[in-house]
Amino acid sequence: MWKGTLVIAKHELKFKLYAAVEDAAVHFHLLHAADKSRVEQRMVNPETGETVPPEAIHKAFEVEPGKLVILDDDELAALDPEPSRDVDVYAFVPDGAIGPAWYDRPYFVGPDGNADEYFALARALRETKRVGLARWVMRNRRYDGALRAEGDYLVLVSLHSRDEVVEAPKATAGEGAGGGRELDMAKQLVSALEDEFDPSKFENQHRERLMELILAKAKGKKLPRRRAPAKAATRSLSSALSASLTQVQKERRSA
Repeated sequence: MWKGTLVIAKHELKFKLYAAVEDAAVHFHLLHAADKSRVEQRMVNPETGETVPPEAIHKAFEVEPGKLVILDDDELAALDPEPSRDVDVYAFVPDGAIGPAWYDRPYFVGPDGNADEYFALARALRETKRVGLARWVMRNRRYDGALRAEGDYLVLVSLHSRDEVVEAPKATAGEGAGGGRELDMAKQLVSALEDEFDPSKFENQHRERLMELILAKAKGKKLPRRRAPAKAATRSLSSALSASLTQVQKERRSA
């Protein structure tokens, strides 16, 4: 989807960028209920009811109640960053220094010619357990991101800006919290559920159920309604951990 150059100090490494995720949502057509004709979305003047063409629409920002600042396309275009194909890797931080809330969209990074240097960089990041901090411009937008090693390959992940990441809520632990019997049971529960990561288990159940409904209706059938499971009664952390551990052990024995 894009080609660029990783710039680390004075070293340059050509690369190819590939999308790592894609939209798998079900997209609907909007129909008029009366005659099932497709409807269109248009900008309408609420005072006259007339359709407003795109060229007659301006963007504005309300700086205070009742006061709008109007911006034209040329003014907005002048704010676009200078186009570039360089991804500037300006620092390396320990793996884990970037919290999960910062990560936005991942991209696969592939070599564009110099494969030996590419795999050497991926191995260096993996063995040193470091993540590169990077900046780049793509499609008239400036990005901050993280260059990571995933196995033998590189992944570039765009990061949210500082004003998008909300500070985590603070909780006050009681005396002795997080230790003792609860800690022992929590460790046993983690150990009992230890497994390998299996991507095939991550299915879009809502999309599958939706497509099942669509195909059933196309054949004139109906799907039975599923009832939501009853909520379990609230229990203490200790009893909840104990019950969970007992259930996991029981399921593992019967597997």
